[in-house]
Amino acid sequence: MPILRLHQLRTRHVGPIELSVDAGECVCVHGASGSGKTLLLRAIADLDAHAGDAYLDAQPCTMLAAPEWRRSVALVAAESQWWGERVGDHFETDIDAGWLQQLGLPEEAIDWQLSRCSTGERQRLALLRTLMHEPAVLLLDEPTGNLDQESTRRVEELLADYRRQRHVAVLWVSHDSAQIERVAHRSFLLRDGGLAEEKRVPRCR
Repeated sequence: MPILRLHQLRTRHVGPIELSVDAGECVCVHGASGSGKTLLLRAIADLDAHAGDAYLDAQPCTMLAAPEWRRSVALVAAESQWWGERVGDHFETDIDAGWLQQLGLPEEAIDWQLSRCSTGERQRLALLRTLMHEPAVLLLDEPTGNLDQESTRRVEELLADYRRQRHVAVLWVSHDSAQIERVAHRSFLLRDGGLAEEKRVPRCR
């Protein structure tokens, strides 16, 4: 059974969408600005009104409480929300030191003031905040959009490790064709509200 399945999912000018993402698979979506990539992810995460449904295994989104669904089917937004003054205020448990190191962040990052963090540091910390909840599905909205080449490589490697070790389904929005070649098992173009699968040979493991 696919771990994530979209059935006739529609929101604003996107849809109806039919898509399955298997456990341990990474599927990338790209498209022009305004084509609805972020809208699609927000609908799957049940953050925006939508028709149709998304399923986690056989469980439809409509049968679960919103917080429970969003914990299992987790969206990492391009610009995540922060509400406390310290990084540690946004983590329910201690940050995995190994993950921090893998992303090029020091252990003392947990004690940093948010005001001193760069956009790229915030983006990496937001990803870690989501991974600490151990979601079954990751919805990634350009998670390396504000990162340099080295930090991008680190994020890609961490996500690949997480996906393989925990058999997580990943739906990844990216504008970078080279990145899609590196990370995706399958890729789709979002255009005119629909997804068109692209013929390609993936390089990812």
